[in-house]
Amino acid sequence: MALSVCLLPDPSTDHAVRRLWRRLEDADVSTLLTHTHGRHVPHLTLASLTSYDVAAVHCAVSQLSPDPVELRFDALGMFRRSRGWLAPAATTSLLDRQRSVVEAVRVTGAVLHPHYRPGDWLPHLTLAPRLTLDELPTVAAKVNEVLPMTAMFDRTALVATRTGEVRVVTRA
Repeated sequence: MALSVCLLPDPSTDHAVRRLWRRLEDADVSTLLTHTHGRHVPHLTLASLTSYDVAAVHCAVSQLSPDPVELRFDALGMFRRSRGWLAPAATTSLLDRQRSVVEAVRVTGAVLHPHYRPGDWLPHLTLAPRLTLDELPTVAAKVNEVLPMTAMFDRTALVATRTGEVRVVTRA
């Protein structure tokens, strides 16, 4: 099971993303709202770990800056294997935060998924994990109704991807 180190949005942003998920679901596009265990929360993954000691990762991440990160989402993206997502501007503060998380978890001996290496990482907020090309026009129309969107991410959490368990990290 993978463990993700994620930024979680403030309540206003959380509500806006969940509202978008619901509108997509109402248009028959599956989103994280109903995907797998159904416990997904809006998030932006900074690091995905394939091997780790959860206590050591929690301790390492708790030493990092808890400063909120403001992001502007202004685009829709799609990975080759069909994941549809909102794309934030890759600000210096976001890239610095991601790099600091990666450096902290690597010190614990955790193994980072290659897509999350600084320089290879593509920041995204997942909307539809199994998006088909036929659904793309519907998703684009719904997304364009809400973009641009300014969002505040004010918490860091460890998320167990298989179960959806979220453990908010508090500063040590």
